Amino acid sequence: TEDEITLFERDMKEFWIQFKISYSTEQINQTSALRDLCKETIEALSVKWSKKLKEEDLMIDKIQEYNNEILQQSKYVAEKEEQLTEIKSKLNQEEEQQKNLTDSIQELKEELMKKMEIKSSKNEAAKEKLERVSKIKTLFKERLGLEMRRIHGEQLQFIFRHIDHKDPDKPYMFTLSINEQGDYAVTSCTPPLDCIAELQLKLRETNNFSAFVANIRKAFTALSYK
Repeated sequence: TEDEITLFERDMKEFWIQFKISYSTEQINQTSALRDLCKETIEALSVKWSKKLKEEDLMIDKIQEYNNEILQQSKYVAEKEEQLTEIKSKLNQEEEQQKNLTDSIQELKEELMKKMEIKSSKNEAAKEKLERVSKIKTLFKERLGLEMRRIHGEQLQFIFRHIDHKDPDKPYMFTLSINEQGDYAVTSCTPPLDCIAELQLKLRETNNFSAFVANIRKAFTALSYK
């Protein structure tokens, strides 16, 4: 019985030893398996995140590339806008110059029209004066022995006869025209009269042509007796 107890105790001791060995081995195997699983998981995650990081790096590079392109496009647009502003400024200057030129041309046209109207008016006045002179031509010829001739365009030549009692056919003459101001002007006088300037001035003041011709005849008559 003492031997049986001793044998039992020995068996129990061996059992615990075997149990401990078996439990430790199982724990070690489980720990090793868990470690391997963790390692595999970590490696899988590393691969996954490494791939994701590479994709993000590519995306960042792509975004940077897009940003560079946008910057280049912005510079290009800014340059084109500056060129467009210069073109608009030049166009505005040309339009202003064109307007000034058009205004100047219009002013010149208006000035020219006014000058033409004034000239036309003066020409009409000159024609009217010449017509009045022509109308009294016959009267002067009959009563004063006067002959009138149109010479050199718009000039009239007045020839008096029957002045010199010694030589009735001797001509006394003067030439009359109308200047740019529309006034009568004596351009020649044969023989010369000292009073011709005074008579011309009086004609311009009074516009009495008949009296002017009569006074010149009187002056020629007085000259013939000298």
